[in-house]
Amino acid sequence: MRRSSSQYAGGQGVRSEGFPAVTTRKSRVLILGTLPGPESLRQRQYYAQPRNAFWSIMGELFEAGPGEPYARRLKLLRERRVALWDVCASAYRQGALDAAIRPDSIVVNDFARFFLAHPRVQCIFFNGQTAGKLFRQRVIPRMPESVQAIQRQVLPSTSPAHAAMSYANKRKRWEIVRREAGR
Repeated sequence: MRRSSSQYAGGQGVRSEGFPAVTTRKSRVLILGTLPGPESLRQRQYYAQPRNAFWSIMGELFEAGPGEPYARRLKLLRERRVALWDVCASAYRQGALDAAIRPDSIVVNDFARFFLAHPRVQCIFFNGQTAGKLFRQRVIPRMPESVQAIQRQVLPSTSPAHAAMSYANKRKRWEIVRREAGR
């Protein structure tokens, strides 16, 4: 895992560098976030912010809940053919909000290589609007038709900043991940 704390020119944020993809060659579903936040970078774990609902939802869907050790959670996702990654490989951001990512600093992950290595991925789910928008704008135009044809859906953000939707409603919307992974 890479992590950088270099300041952006003009004090406009810290350069954050993401984590490697969590996946296997059998992955059928890809969940994409935007970029790890400060707490995730500090702990070197996806969705480490304790109020983020991601791992609670994964616990209900795949028994990969926050009570499990992190390595076990990742193993459980892989066993259930769920891959986990972020759209951004790196970017400058002030704080934890996706809205604070400087668009001119974004470097996207190497999705061409990812999809060549993972041809069984049939569904991409985005953890929030920003991840979906960035993928649509910065990744899809450079992908072959086979990747452009993969089913994509934006799911409600599991971030505590997305408080407009209840946990129960978020969990219900995320149920599709389990259905698609199990096909």
